[in-house]
Parts: sequence; C-alpha cells; structure tokens
Amino acid sequence: MDPPRHYRKTLLLLVETVGLFALLVLLAGVSSKSLPQRLAWPAVALLSIGEGLWFDRMYTVAHEAVHRKLFPLSKLNDFVGAALMLPLIAPFTIYRKIHGFHHGANRRDPQTAALDHFRVSASAPAWERTRYKAVWLFYVFCGGFFLQTLAIILIFLVVPTNHAEKISPVFRSWPRRLRIRAWVEFGLGVAIHVGAAAAFGGAMYLAVLGLPMVVFAWVWSLLLYVYHYRTSVGPEVLHNVRSLPRQPLFSWLLLNFNEHATHHRDPNIPWYELPTRRYRLPASHSGNDDVHSLAAAIWQQRLGPVLWSDE
Repeated sequence: MDPPRHYRKTLLLLVETVGLFALLVLLAGVSSKSLPQRLAWPAVALLSIGEGLWFDRMYTVAHEAVHRKLFPLSKLNDFVGAALMLPLIAPFTIYRKIHGFHHGANRRDPQTAALDHFRVSASAPAWERTRYKAVWLFYVFCGGFFLQTLAIILIFLVVPTNHAEKISPVFRSWPRRLRIRAWVEFGLGVAIHVGAAAAFGGAMYLAVLGLPMVVFAWVWSLLLYVYHYRTSVGPEVLHNVRSLPRQPLFSWLLLNFNEHATHHRDPNIPWYELPTRRYRLPASHSGNDDVHSLAAAIWQQRLGPVLWSDE
C-alpha cells in the first residue's frame, strides 16, 4: 500500500460518501417541506430509496474502518467508522466484534456462523420445516435480518457476558470497556434520530431519516448473506464464500464488495485494490461460484434454509 495514494483515495471516498448523504438529506427535507403534497411524497419516496441504498454505502465504508483500512495505525480510523454508523444506530464497536467472529469462524460447521443452516429434529413434521422456511424468507425479503441484528445489539448492550456467551460464541470475551463504548455509540445514534424528530417534526423526520432507514433495513437484509448462502461448510473458513461478477453501479456503491472471496482471503486489501487482486477459489470450493449476478444471488435465497439434524 502506498500511504500518500491511499490517504488521497480515502479522503475522496469520505468526501463522496458524506457529501452525497448530506445532499440526499437536504433534497428530502426540501421536497417534504416545499413541494405541493401531490409531488412531495413521490419525491420523498424516490429519495428514500436513494438514501436507503446510500446508508448501505456508509455501512460498507465503516466496514473498511472495521478492518482498520481507512486510516491505518490512527485513532482517526475508528472515529470515522463510528461516525458513519451513528445514523444507522449501530455501534461500531459491536460491528467489529461480530464481523471479526464472522471472518474467523465463517461456516466452520452447520452450527457456527452459518446463518442459512437451521437445526431441526430428524422427526420434525412438514409444518415445522415450512415454518423454518417462512422465518428464513422473512429474514431475507422482509427486513428480518435487520431486526435480528438489533436484537443482537441489545444482547451485547444489556446481557452479562457470562449469560450472553451461552447464547452464541460471538459474545465471548466481551469486556466492560467495550460495552461502555458501545453504549455511547448507541446513545449518540438514538440521539440523532430523536433530535431530528424533535427539531423538525414527524413528517420531516420520516422524509430525511425514518423512511430511508426502512429502505436500508430491507436492502441490508437482502444483501447480508448473498456471498455465503448455500456455499461450502467446513474447516477451511476462508473458502466458504463466493464472489460475484462486477456490476459497475453496485461495485461502485458497495466498494467492490462483489470481490468477496478476495476480501476473505486477505481482509487487509483496501477496497480499490480488490478487482486487480482477485482471488480464485480452489477447485475444491469452486462450486460456491454458482450464481453470476447480484440479482441471481438475491433470488437464489428464495430456496430457503438448509435444515439439518445431528440425531
């Protein structure tokens, strides 16, 4: 990594990300307040879609900070990452903890970091298996993964570690100092939303933050598992992943996240180098690359979860 070049790219990325976010918020606010009602809400709806997608960009830039790639070896890295997550009411400290577990244990076995694997009794009736599929479809297509993540955040915030780690190994080694930091980040995020609603009123709040958050919850849930859904399971956790072909709009929006196998192989590669350093999965895992577009990867998830039993 060439430090001067890297910092130039990082600054340009932040200017683009924060600048377009501010512009979308401004346009939504002006549309809500100044346009005739018959035009205001169609405009707000379109802007909410754009802002909801842009929230996903902010989440993805924060992901670079999670891996300490925005400003390596600088406290500014975590400050920027946490600031980008505040409008999402998602503590950066918790994001790093969950994401670190994901990289270290990704689909190690059906029980560990494999979101599409549901454990059922070998004698489970058909209705129970149908229920699990309905839960999965809710997770993916109705924003359920966002709601599940909110529940996980609350567990990190309030449940004592010795109890939380009985729920999942992701909660292990969660010290008090990180819990306090997460509470501060969560509180600031809530304050942004409560403050906006109090200062500008409910209608304006919905236009600039509320509706975009609903869009983000839906988009984030759709995309959360497209790079791992029904991929391999086993001890070679670096290979239990797929990449997707480049699609200019989404590759720009999500910082080349389609090069997901490369990212898992080496999480230290910055976003702008992922396409030129693409990692090809070994033949033993090449079956993971069984979809050829983002839309196909999203649609594939309609097949439902993998149901398994150890009985």
